[in-house]
Amino acid sequence: MSSRIVLDTSVVIEYINSAGKLHLQASAIFDAISKGSLRAIVPAPVLAETFYVSTRIYSSLGALNPEEKAERLVTWINNHPHVDVPRNFYLDLEAGRMKLRYGISLTDCYVLAASKVYRAKAVFKKREREMESIEHALRKELEVVFLEDYL
Repeated sequence: MSSRIVLDTSVVIEYINSAGKLHLQASAIFDAISKGSLRAIVPAPVLAETFYVSTRIYSSLGALNPEEKAERLVTWINNHPHVDVPRNFYLDLEAGRMKLRYGISLTDCYVLAASKVYRAKAVFKKREREMESIEHALRKELEVVFLEDYL
C-alpha cells in the first residue's frame, strides 16, 4: 500500500510554478503520485481554490484562456487514478471542528480534517503566519509537513 498525503492548494500551485523556490519539492511529490508510490487526498475546497488561484496566475502570465487552462488542471487532479477527492459529511464536520479550534482558513481546515479522518500527512508549501502559532498543537494531533523544511 502506498503512503497517503493530503495536498494543500499551495503545493499544487508550487508544482505548476516552474520558477518557484519549492518547485522541485512539489514536483517530487507529483512524480511519486504519478508513479503510484504516493496516494494523494485533495479535499474538494482545495480543487476550488486551486482553480481560482491558478486562473489568476495564468491570467497574470498572459496565457490564452487562463480559466480553461485552470479547469484542465483541476480536472486532471480530480480524475487522476492516484488521487482521491473525498466529499462527505464527516469530513465537512471535522473541517468545521478544525475551524472552531484553530480559526484558520477553511481550506486549510479541510486539509487538516482530511489528514485526521484518513490518517494521512497534511502537506503545505510553507508555514503561513496563522499556522505558526498553532503548529505545536497541530503536531500533537496530526502529521503536518511543510515543503520549506526540505530546501
